[in-house]
Order: sequence, then structure tokens, then C-alpha cells
Amino acid sequence: MKLLFDQNLSPKLAGFLKDYFDDTVHVQDIGLGTSDDIFVWEYAGSNGFTIVTKDNDFNGMVSLWGFPPKVIWIRRGNCTTMVIKEMISDLIDVIKKFIEDKENGILTIL
Repeated sequence: MKLLFDQNLSPKLAGFLKDYFDDTVHVQDIGLGTSDDIFVWEYAGSNGFTIVTKDNDFNGMVSLWGFPPKVIWIRRGNCTTMVIKEMISDLIDVIKKFIEDKENGILTIL
């Protein structure tokens, strides 16, 4: 299972979560750190990634174009990287089921 962390999340998250998701990267790791969302979307879709973001633009893309890629939308205001890591860590099983689910393209985490 492959997660792609968007620019609005810390690059540290990819390293923290490699134990759960082997192919986890941040957009900076693949040269997309300053790219428009559409390029991140296309890369994720072409390479089997699920996008993890705090950006609601990807929610709109799933609504408009469907999936893949799937999107995990973190709807939490300003918070530390450790809080986000804990949120995701607490939901590992939910996230894995979401990625395998053929009917849903957006998982919202509050």
C-alpha cells in the first residue's frame, strides 16, 4: 500500500509510517514539492498512490473525476506533526480497508 503525503504535511510523516505502508513518500521525495495539485493527482493515479492531504482541492478532484487515486483528507486545523502521526497510526486498519475498498474514494479524518 502506497501513501503520498502532500506538501501541506510534514515530510517526516512518510518516514514515521513506513512500518505500516512500505511505499510511503512525500511529494518532496519525488520532485513534486512545488507542483500544482493536478500533477500530484496524475502522479498518484499513475503510480498507485493514495494521497494524504489537508487540502480540500483533492476532495473536489475525486468528486469530479472519480478515483484512482484515492484521497485521505485530514480535516484538522493547525496541529503538530506528531498529532497527525498519532491520528493516522490509530487508524491503520481503517486506512488499509479504505485503500482496498472499491467503492469509496475519500476517507475523511477529523
